[in-house]
Amino acid sequence: MYKILVLYIFSFSLALNCINQTEVYLWGHCYNIESTTRLNVSGAGLTGGIPSQIGELKNLYLIDLSNNRLSGEIPSEISSLNNLKFLYLQDNELSGEIPPEIGSLINLNRLFLSSNQLTGEIPSEIGQLLNLEYLYLFKNQISGQIPIEIGNLINLYKLDLSSNMLSGKIPNQLGNLTTLNSLRLFNNQLSGELPVSIGNLINLEFLYFQNNQLSDTLPIEMKNLKNLKNILQD
Repeated sequence: MYKILVLYIFSFSLALNCINQTEVYLWGHCYNIESTTRLNVSGAGLTGGIPSQIGELKNLYLIDLSNNRLSGEIPSEISSLNNLKFLYLQDNELSGEIPPEIGSLINLNRLFLSSNQLTGEIPSEIGQLLNLEYLYLFKNQISGQIPIEIGNLINLYKLDLSSNMLSGKIPNQLGNLTTLNSLRLFNNQLSGELPVSIGNLINLEFLYFQNNQLSDTLPIEMKNLKNLKNILQD
């Protein structure tokens, strides 16, 4: 108990030493608001929630908080980080819904939220991330349908929505993702047939959709997928 109290007093004292309106105190460090462009604290044993003050570091282009024990919701204040290109929050204990404000991060290239405890639906605002190339949401408890707005992400290279609770039909708009290399939808509750537009994904090499409630009938348009190396279905 004494050690915990000493550590708390030390951390509180350090926070007081941060320069007001110039620095932000996060996880034992003072970060300069103007000059901090990277926040890499992966695998550092972090616990508790992600502080809302992270949104004050306006020049961040990379956040890597992966492989910790962070809990609670993703703060909506993260939407203030207009320069952010890489957001790695995978392998934590984050809960709640993906904040719709995430659609404001229009320069985002990689969004890794996998292996958490996220719930709710994928927000339609995610379709505003037109520069996104990697979208990893696997191993959560996300429900509802795949939003048709994902079809706006025409620069996507890898899309992994596997091991969630997604239901309904696979939207025809996924056929817009012609740069897609890998599509992983397995371990969900998707139903109906694969959309014929899947035949538009001429760069697709990996397609996994087993353990759903999909029809066994594959669209004849899949013959267009000349680069397909691996397909796993029920």
